[in-house]
Amino acid sequence: MSPLSCLLSPLSCLLSPVSCLLSPLSCLLSPVSCLLSPVFCLLSPLSCLLSPLSCLLSPLSCLLSPLSCLLSPLSCLLSPVSCLLSPVLYLLSPVSCLLYPVSCLMSPLSCLLYPVSCLMSPLSCLLYPVSCLLSHLIHVACVCAGHNATRDVVTLVKSVLFHRRNPLHFHFITDTVANQILSALFQSWMVPSVQVSFYDADELKSEVSWIPNKHYSGIYGLMKLTLTKALPADLSKVIVLDTDITFATDIAELWGIFRKFTDKQVIGLVENQSDWYLGNLWKNHKPWPALGRGFNTGVILLYLERLRRIGWEQMWRLTAERELMSMLSTSLADQDIFNAFIKQNPVLVHQLPCFWNVQLSDHTRSEQCYTEVSDLKVIHWNSPKKLRVKNKHVEFFRNLYLTFLEYDGNLLRRELFGCPSPLQNALEELDEDDQCYDFRRERLTVHRVHLNFLQYEYTPAPDGTDVTLVAQLSMDRLQMLEAICKHWDGPISLALYMSDAEAQQFLRYAQASEVLKNRKNVGYHVVYKEGQFYPVNLVRNVALRNAKTPYVFLTDVDFLPMYGLYDYLRRTVVHLDMAHTKKALVVPAFETLRYRLSFPKSKAELLSMLDMGTLYTFRYHVWPKGHAPTNYAKWRTATTPYKVEWEADFEPYVVVRRDCPEYDQRFVGFGWNKVSHVLELDAQEFDLVVLPNAFMVHMPHAPSFDISKFRSSSSYRTCLNTLKDEFHQDLSRKYGPARVRSSGHELTAAAPRGVKLYSLWTFVQWTASRARRGAAGTDGRALRPGNNLF
Repeated sequence: MSPLSCLLSPLSCLLSPVSCLLSPLSCLLSPVSCLLSPVFCLLSPLSCLLSPLSCLLSPLSCLLSPLSCLLSPLSCLLSPVSCLLSPVLYLLSPVSCLLYPVSCLMSPLSCLLYPVSCLMSPLSCLLYPVSCLLSHLIHVACVCAGHNATRDVVTLVKSVLFHRRNPLHFHFITDTVANQILSALFQSWMVPSVQVSFYDADELKSEVSWIPNKHYSGIYGLMKLTLTKALPADLSKVIVLDTDITFATDIAELWGIFRKFTDKQVIGLVENQSDWYLGNLWKNHKPWPALGRGFNTGVILLYLERLRRIGWEQMWRLTAERELMSMLSTSLADQDIFNAFIKQNPVLVHQLPCFWNVQLSDHTRSEQCYTEVSDLKVIHWNSPKKLRVKNKHVEFFRNLYLTFLEYDGNLLRRELFGCPSPLQNALEELDEDDQCYDFRRERLTVHRVHLNFLQYEYTPAPDGTDVTLVAQLSMDRLQMLEAICKHWDGPISLALYMSDAEAQQFLRYAQASEVLKNRKNVGYHVVYKEGQFYPVNLVRNVALRNAKTPYVFLTDVDFLPMYGLYDYLRRTVVHLDMAHTKKALVVPAFETLRYRLSFPKSKAELLSMLDMGTLYTFRYHVWPKGHAPTNYAKWRTATTPYKVEWEADFEPYVVVRRDCPEYDQRFVGFGWNKVSHVLELDAQEFDLVVLPNAFMVHMPHAPSFDISKFRSSSSYRTCLNTLKDEFHQDLSRKYGPARVRSSGHELTAAAPRGVKLYSLWTFVQWTASRARRGAAGTDGRALRPGNNLF
């Protein structure tokens, strides 16, 4: 905390009259003084002046911060009301008068110890909002439009947060897409002492749409001209940044330059470091007028209060209208108009040192801004080449940028002032001796979410029958994406559980894939990693919430749907009147043990492969209860949809309305994550209807880390059964006990063994395939008794 905060700390006495109640011992020791206190206060007005430290009489205060109140010899002068509020405390400490000279000598040490006392004293956290107000709140504005710009903003914000020591307020001028993405991101990021406000760019377009602009940023490149109108009228100063900025220092240093403005200066800018405005880049190059080399608008200090006072809105309009008569259009968007304005009004600009905007475009003088790379403050990637720009120190700059690009944003959630966050308080309420503490802690974790990480475009189907494939995945399933896109033509909503670094690897993978970069109807939603468990149901819910169609196909990413399933499902939802009935359409699941598979093009071909032992009903050899209720024997010959009854541990893949219940997020890692969802569908009285001409095939992959933990840890399984029981109780309270059926036995480490546990059709299927191929063959190894079948 600053010395100013220390000087103002006596305000805590005003805010805490209850401190008298915290020192009953002192009242017991001197009951007479309590009775005589009003008289004494009248007789001894000087005592108040001589005893600013009397608040220390509270035993708790003395224990927790014995020196903090000694800091303020002016406390009684600043708050005389405190004497009236706590006369008892003043009378109980005659020694304080004797200690007063000592306190003055010790006050510097007290300031050093103040942060410790803040950490030690719960009462200090009550003053946390006041501390925020006492620190300078720094305002930062940025224009952001489109999916790609939101990724750039995240890197910019990371670099600012990494170095900052002050509370921040970000002001974003956004289109609809960026608003949705950034509002969800900051809401889930939960960075302390950061406020975020959004302003609709569509409402500002009319202010600048009349200006022809050749710059690739389009109309959004002109939005900074409107900030005096867009931002709140009571906001006096703001730092304006482009999205391709990286900070290498505390933004408070830049904010402090406002104090160096003269009375007339309203704009702070760095000189342009290219020869653009000198007009010598090529023959007949005619730039907009500028003062000398002109100024770059990637970093701007705007004194909004003064700009409004001089009539900025009218002045820049008149400038633009005058120059457009000869220039016809802008080449560098708002920068051209800012420079033409400054050319006419040079007294209004404050030139910033060039290390506050080191411009890494080609053929610039940026290397003259610093003698050592450690001297620079802000890097501006203002070349279309971005990281491929030519500069002798570009490798250093690139590494700095990549550091923040892949930096774990969870680490930026640290508190500025040392007081515990609401999440920390909630964690303290948990019982650390609880065997399931780690599971319960996971439920309190708030994961950052970046919606639509890549460009997403979707046009709703006019007939209202559209279906979105919904799935989740992590980095180890990335190879499945191209195959799924080839099998499913419709919209897809995918939630990806990744670290910041893995998200960048995914971005490079998607941009290099011809299949993925040509699909715009796939929404990729990144859920950033945190904690020791895979929050599978939370990740599923992110994908489910962001589906845009009336119906959703809830699947897993390691399944390939049959060719044509998308069109088949759209016809089926109409045929079965899904819009007006509660139905969950079951898509039968099969699996192969072969990494290379000639995928069946029809049901007949699938049945042939099933008989040949190339395909199997899903998980029949390790977890038959999961899909046996599908009744595969009936499905072989079915030509119309048929209803099946829910059974314990049934976990089919289903098509439902988008307003179906979400997955229960208490289930993390392996076990009961899909079973619980189907159980709730049954409690809501959904009919389970199997589709006769639909199927999906599970492709082989290495086992997940979570299933290994499930199999190896008895405490893991015990906690899973505890969560299962709690889920049952919650479901009974929600829907009534009569509608919640029993879910069967406890979870065990391995699947049940023995022929009697398998359905007749499963056993016949296994026997037939074994008889055809004997004990050997390509897939025979997977069917031998020693390999989890018997």
